[in-house]
Amino acid sequence: MDITALKIRDARKMLDGREISAPELAKAYLDRIAETDGKIKSYITVTADSAMKMAEKAQKKIDSGEAGPLCGIPLAIKDNICTDGVKTTCASKMLENFVPPYNATVMEKLEKEDIVMLGKASMDEFAMGGSTQTSAFAKTVNPYDTGCVPGGSSGGSAAAVSASLCTAALGSDTGGSIRQPASFCGVTGLKPTYSRVSRYGLVAFASSLDQIGPIANCAYDCGLILNTIAGYDPHDGTVSKNPVEDYTAKIGQSVKGMKIALPREFYAEGIDDSVRKAVLAAADVYKSMGAELIDCSMPSLKYAVAAYYLISSAEASSNLSRYDGIKYGHRSKIGENFNELIANSRSEGFGEEVKRRILLGNYALSSGYYDAYYGKAMALKQKISAEYADIFEKCDVILTPTAPTVAYGVNENISDPAKMYQADICTVTVNIASLPAVSTTCGYDEKGMPIGMSVIGRKFAEADILRVADAFEQQFERRLPKIN
Repeated sequence: MDITALKIRDARKMLDGREISAPELAKAYLDRIAETDGKIKSYITVTADSAMKMAEKAQKKIDSGEAGPLCGIPLAIKDNICTDGVKTTCASKMLENFVPPYNATVMEKLEKEDIVMLGKASMDEFAMGGSTQTSAFAKTVNPYDTGCVPGGSSGGSAAAVSASLCTAALGSDTGGSIRQPASFCGVTGLKPTYSRVSRYGLVAFASSLDQIGPIANCAYDCGLILNTIAGYDPHDGTVSKNPVEDYTAKIGQSVKGMKIALPREFYAEGIDDSVRKAVLAAADVYKSMGAELIDCSMPSLKYAVAAYYLISSAEASSNLSRYDGIKYGHRSKIGENFNELIANSRSEGFGEEVKRRILLGNYALSSGYYDAYYGKAMALKQKISAEYADIFEKCDVILTPTAPTVAYGVNENISDPAKMYQADICTVTVNIASLPAVSTTCGYDEKGMPIGMSVIGRKFAEADILRVADAFEQQFERRLPKIN
């Protein structure tokens, strides 16, 4: 039996039943990483020594009968989440040697549960990209086809789960960065409601859109992780005080009588036929379970990508202004004066995609263009939120494709930023409206590449969307990648 292919609840049973020990499980993953990750490149940093120490500590808790659901479970952590004493690079030369002196709140919560951190997963630089090819250190590939991208920006996290290089992982989602790589890599990814999970210790990209969430092998496992990382945090002024519920409690309940919306714009031109057919076939599965399918419309979808990139780039240009080579971050050795030093430090430290978004953000916020661009984007944010509210008056959840295509070739869209941005059309509205969504696999194309669908819910309705996703997963036979 391959213990690296276990879901969390199965690993939990084996750990608690003393069929395996936490150190044995951790070593199995570390051995697989050493053997396989040279092909996938899902990790930037592997923390083998500390992982074994964490596993030994977890085993003591298991032996005493005090283990919680995540005790001894090996996880990968996206490299923009601060980890005390472990490099957090954001896949950028700007932070190549940055070692945080503190843990992000999500890490504090996970470590209290005695998880085992295997290492830091690769990503697009500063979470800007949809391919994980903008990483300065590890350009991750797709476990189903190493000639294809894993998606992004949480591509390292998704690929690590898909390739059985961890039991589950944490990612972050600004415009689809958990759900799109989950779709491309054939796993399940949950973007929680904005404010449900503390962002303290998450290196900021776009502060009004960013959200940490889990990537795992099934909806149930995502719920287990959310149970631990969700909740109020005094360090984060935007986090919700809503009580944390058991996000696995509704899993297994029937979806009979539920109303599932299918906004027609998500199935229109620009969506590959294989993707459209797979998601609509999944909708028919729900119908066979007794759910009611509701046709609806979301007219503002055609403007969503433009609005998202204006808002996110504007916030990115502000957040990344702190990286100047003076306070911290990469410092150039070239510069005759203060201004030259800053310019050279940023030129050397930031990659092309990050520079592109900083320029776009500064332009959108500049005098004379603020109202024309950023102001209109914020107005559209309200319009998109209102359209979702109208749909939820008639329906319980919304079903859409996660991405318009399956994973594309490694070099396919790199030279065409506009085309890559447009690929976010199915995911960005969820972040704009601060809603929760979960992506799970619903089919495969003729080449065997995974196709993902997204279940979108009302704010703080994570338990409902996980229940709906799990209902389909129980009817669907997932194929694991064969890594050559």
